[in-house]
Amino acid sequence: MMVIKYGGHAMNLANTEAANWLLEIKKFHALGERFVIVHGGGPMIDAEISARGLAKELVGGYRVTSPEIFAVVEEVLSGHVLREIVKLFRSNGLPAVGLSGKSQALLDVVPKLLLVNGEMKSIGQVGEVVGVNPEILISLMNAGFIPIVSPVSETRDGVGMNVNADIAAGAIAGSLSADATIFMTDVPGIYRNWPDKNSLISTITVSALTEIAATFESGMAPKVAACINAINSGAKSARIIDGKSDDAFIAALSHSGGTLVTA
Repeated sequence: MMVIKYGGHAMNLANTEAANWLLEIKKFHALGERFVIVHGGGPMIDAEISARGLAKELVGGYRVTSPEIFAVVEEVLSGHVLREIVKLFRSNGLPAVGLSGKSQALLDVVPKLLLVNGEMKSIGQVGEVVGVNPEILISLMNAGFIPIVSPVSETRDGVGMNVNADIAAGAIAGSLSADATIFMTDVPGIYRNWPDKNSLISTITVSALTEIAATFESGMAPKVAACINAINSGAKSARIIDGKSDDAFIAALSHSGGTLVTA
């Protein structure tokens, strides 16, 4: 059973023709492999926020998700991107079903707080995953479907939450005890000393990665955190690859390439 995080930087939703990586999923699925796809869409969200001229507010380096920003996030992720990915899979003969973190309370989330200058601060409608209810995923997979998950979620009292897709994928992988978790990103893996291309880590244990996790910044930090969370939650492995490379993805399905994180 594999959980794949399909990152926004790796997406080419305009091309509905059969891509090698989709054909590879189709081959594995026909042989009985089960898949859950969790998608992001950061570049699409940023483009829409910019197009609407919405103000950008930061707290502790994190963008605050106001109600206006959240409306854009949900529209882009659970609307446009989710529909396009389902369309892409179905046009290539894959039985995809779209859902979100809200579906049957798939992701149990609470508002995320940040410690800034010794004080806990809210960053608006940003969710922290505290639990996963994977029954709907299991039911869909048992019926032969491939669930495609938008990370948009809501609290138990119904407040919509923007959840980082890497973190959502890691939590879902842990809840399903996934054999493999593949993070399709815009880099070939985890670099110990970015941007030194010679510092790519091929294999690392979760304990060793945890020790150096604080040294990572920007977009790599949540991917590292997601790998750690996936393993600690029950996934058997996590792998970060260049999602723009068909060869890298095909290799990952056969358990090679990128950066492998193990227990």
